[in-house]
Amino acid sequence: MLLLVKNADLYAPEHVGARDILIAAGRTLAVAERIKPSELPVPCEVLDARGLAVVPGFVDSHVHVTGGGGEGGYRTRTPELVLSGALRAGVTTVVGVLGTDGLARSMEALVAKLYGLREEGISAYGYTGSYRVPLTTVTGDPVRDIMMIEPILGIGELAISDHRSSKPTDAELARIASEARLGGMLSGKAGVVNVHLGDAPAGFEPLERVVSPGDLPRTQFLPTHCNRNPIVLEQSVAWTRAGGFADYTTSTVPKFLEEGETSAAEAFALCLSRKVPADRITWSSDGQGSLPSFDAAGKLSGLLVGTCASLLSALREAVNRRGIPLETALLPITANPAAALKLTRKGRIAPGMDGDLVVLGEKLEPVSVVARGRVMIREGEGLVSGTFENIDPLEAAP
Repeated sequence: MLLLVKNADLYAPEHVGARDILIAAGRTLAVAERIKPSELPVPCEVLDARGLAVVPGFVDSHVHVTGGGGEGGYRTRTPELVLSGALRAGVTTVVGVLGTDGLARSMEALVAKLYGLREEGISAYGYTGSYRVPLTTVTGDPVRDIMMIEPILGIGELAISDHRSSKPTDAELARIASEARLGGMLSGKAGVVNVHLGDAPAGFEPLERVVSPGDLPRTQFLPTHCNRNPIVLEQSVAWTRAGGFADYTTSTVPKFLEEGETSAAEAFALCLSRKVPADRITWSSDGQGSLPSFDAAGKLSGLLVGTCASLLSALREAVNRRGIPLETALLPITANPAAALKLTRKGRIAPGMDGDLVVLGEKLEPVSVVARGRVMIREGEGLVSGTFENIDPLEAAP
């Protein structure tokens, strides 16, 4: 069945204005000032946007879909992503990562989770690998993983400048980037390396050394957590002005901000003030990842969990506190990550693109969400839930 979104104030993400949007078979067919249901060849479902902003479905490019954490022992392993955790945040595309734990959280489990999220109705991709070197893979070869496992876009989340990393040498880092590049070239995918930047003073320095010979472009890397401290933030500005991408993490807690972390919205505003091209910046939630804090001795002292909903908090801060126009503030969670990851049908609302969109209320909250042409949330009511979200374990027991 066709889906007709009426009376949209369209942000594609650039502001287009009043439009109707026709979607069929998961793709956007037409965007026009007026589309009449009576003139369509078959019956259609109608979603009335009521003049509210309609924006592309959000692309969250760094989510621990199988859960993360464990820095405080087995009981601190964080839960996996459930479908509503993405949809309620307006996220219609996720990119899954393993992170710290590439042992109990296996690549096989990650790939299975990606397929599961697809079956539940959203788009899901992932990286092969984890913090550690040698890389954790499915086939034993990252190039083969990227080529032969359709959802795998590149390598990550590889940690540098962090006490939990494997301290990869410059040669190892260059080899990993070259393998990701080769896999991407042979498969037509992004083939990027998603790099976790820790708190160590070196920050971006390993990446700068690897790209300095000139054979590997800065866009081969998608460094994340670039707002975690003032040193890394300043390095990220230089990195992006030289042509690279920088990803700022939206999940945070007051303690982190007090200790020197910069919010993703403030980091974006800083970049814009420094004449960094707006299309160089992405945001990701680090959803389901642990937000650990460590004392002076390096011992875990606290642990919270990231959420996809933090993307919304960053969007509101960017628009309401930082004065960034909505069409610009949308870029880090729509067109920019789609471009960085070569997700050519994501991040925009236009004919031929996937039918992913969000109707935003006056407070920039998701009112309705459409993923792959299917209405998942309508006027605040969830129409689709994850497979086990609504099961009461006591009622399910025999």
